[in-house]
Formats: sequence, structure tokens, C-alpha cells
Amino acid sequence: MQKPVPTFSSSLKRKTNDAPVSSKKAKKNQKNSNYSHTIDQTNDQAALNRRAQRFQREHEIERTKSMYNGGPKNFLKANQSTTNLFKDISIASRSGSPFGGGADDPEADPNVIDWDRHTIVGTSQEIFKDYLRLTTEPKPECIRPYHVLQKTLLELKKRWREKCNYSWICSQFKSLRQDLTVQRIKNDFTVQVYEIHARMALESGDMVEYNQCQATLKTLYELGIPGKVEEFTAYRILMLLHGRNRSGQLTPKQKANPAVRHALSVQRALSMGNYHSLFDLYLTSPNMGAYIMDHFIDRERIKALMVITKAYKTIPLNFIHNVLAFDSLDATRIFLVEHSAAFFTNPMAPDSDKTLDCKLAMPQLTQAFEKYRKVLIKGAI
Repeated sequence: MQKPVPTFSSSLKRKTNDAPVSSKKAKKNQKNSNYSHTIDQTNDQAALNRRAQRFQREHEIERTKSMYNGGPKNFLKANQSTTNLFKDISIASRSGSPFGGGADDPEADPNVIDWDRHTIVGTSQEIFKDYLRLTTEPKPECIRPYHVLQKTLLELKKRWREKCNYSWICSQFKSLRQDLTVQRIKNDFTVQVYEIHARMALESGDMVEYNQCQATLKTLYELGIPGKVEEFTAYRILMLLHGRNRSGQLTPKQKANPAVRHALSVQRALSMGNYHSLFDLYLTSPNMGAYIMDHFIDRERIKALMVITKAYKTIPLNFIHNVLAFDSLDATRIFLVEHSAAFFTNPMAPDSDKTLDCKLAMPQLTQAFEKYRKVLIKGAI
């Protein structure tokens, strides 16, 4: 059956009926566009108002700090060695604070404290204060101002020289660092605090706190704040070697520093498998580099012993003691016992005369090396 051909009138009728629908849709789109434009204007104005309020708060903070420290002259004098303590506050507020986003930052984490809003000036006069993690807005009466923190550092250095307990010292340093952070103090004094705590942590084997201090120091150095940059660059290289990571870039000035040159020599000895050079460098490590090398020196001793036991049938214990830089013959023998490789041809002889049976020791050393393949760096960020 042939389909009827639509007439001109029916086609015209259909188009005529469609016209009002298009007109309504256009009106609706225009209405939505006007509404969206109004919302955008409102949001923009609200954001501008929030910025203005935040900048006003920061202005009040700086004015309060100036008055608290005895006027503008004294305030500037206290920080003449570097930039003003709070010079970068307004810049950080525009580009994003290193301690948290601004109030109008849409990507700010609501679960993280906004330090821009809570920058305060401490009023506490207590020299010592145990570390407590902040869970609420910090209160000025619980925070020590800059001049008190300087006294605190002097006292902590004195207590450390007097062999004070590290756990207490560590808590005090963490509290000191927290007070600096809350008040947004970033200058050479801040660098000094982190450097001293990092050295104490190294000496005490606290790699968690050391790595946290080292991470902050890297940021502070990049801001141009002076400190022992080359010393801590050398430590960073040695930590990279501990983690078997040989990446990193150095400036000509850093490469010329003795501590950095030593760390690079350690890297070269490791890459070439030159254990004679490696253990000489271990014994002559500058500053506190040996404390970091302590974390991977046993791994390298096992590797060296694997080479030695493949090359010789027997080897005197005294030779191992000297070449692998052990503290004593007793420590050398204990190391072999702990790694199940203490096979001596004359076990009843004194340590000075003992001789290691390389054929029996080699499989045990190879097996012992497996536990060193996975490197665990405590506190790594």
C-alpha cells in the first residue's frame, strides 16, 4: 500500500507548531545564563572579600609583632641576618602558603590546619616545653616567641653537652620546631635549629627525625637561607647511596667542598666494587658522615667478604678485621657468627690466630646478603 505524500499545508503546520517550543527554550537558556552570571559575580566578590580580610589579618599580625618586639627598628634588627621573618607572608598568601592553602583556595584540604589564618605571636615565657601534636587552633599563651626560642636552643645545646637523655631532648626540639612553624619563622635561626637536631638524631641513630629535619632543611636552603649546605648535601648523597639511589645534581661550589668530595668518592668506590677504598673512606669520614655510613656498612662488608671468599681458600681473621674496618677482632668474629659464616680451620685458637675457611663460609655469606637486598630507610619522605 502506497504511503500518502504529505501536503505543503501539513508540513507548514508542523513547523509552525515547533516555533513556540524553540522560543521557550531560548528564553530559558537566557534566564539560566543571566542566573549563572549573577552567581559568578557573587562568588568573585566573596573571594575578593575573603582575600581582603586575610591580608588585613596578616597586616595586623606584622604590626603586633613589631610592637611586641619593641618597635619596628628592633623587629627588623632581630632579623637583619636574613630577610624579615614575615617578609613572604603576603606573597605566600597570593601564591599559596607553604603551610596550607588560603581561605579562597578551592583545592585546600579542609582537614589540614590553615596556617595563614592561624599565624600568631606567642606569649609563653617557658624555656622548656614537651612536644604535643596540634589538634586544635594554637593558642598564643602556649607558644614561645622568637626571643624565648633562642634561649631554649642555647639551653638544649648545653643539656646535650651534659649528656642529657635523647628522648627528652628530641621532644624539646620537636616542640621548638613546632613553635617556629606556627609563627611562620623562617630564617638562619630556623636553619640552625634543624641542623643541630639532625646531627643529634644522627648521633643517636634516630633516622626518622634525621630525615624529617633533612627534608625541611632542603626546602629552607632552596629559599636562599644560609646554613651548612655542603655538609648536609654530603649527608644527602650518603643517604642516597644507602638507598642505592645515585641520582642528584650538584653545583661546582658543592663539588669543591671536602665533605661532598668524600661522599662522591664513596659513591665511586661502591660503583667500582673497590672495598679497600670504601673502608678507608669509612674510617676518614668528615663531620658525621660515618653515622650515615653505619647504616649500610654491614651490607658492604658482606659483599666484600663474598669477593674475598671466592678468591681465597683461607683468610686470617686479622686480615678481615683490618681491611673491613672492624673495631676489634672480637667484633669481626661476632659479625661472622651473626651471619652464620664463622667457619674456622682452627676454632680453638685465639682470635689473633683464627683462620676463616672460605669454601664453607661463602654459601652462608651469599645467603646472608639476601636480607640486605631490600633497603628500609626509616622516616624517608
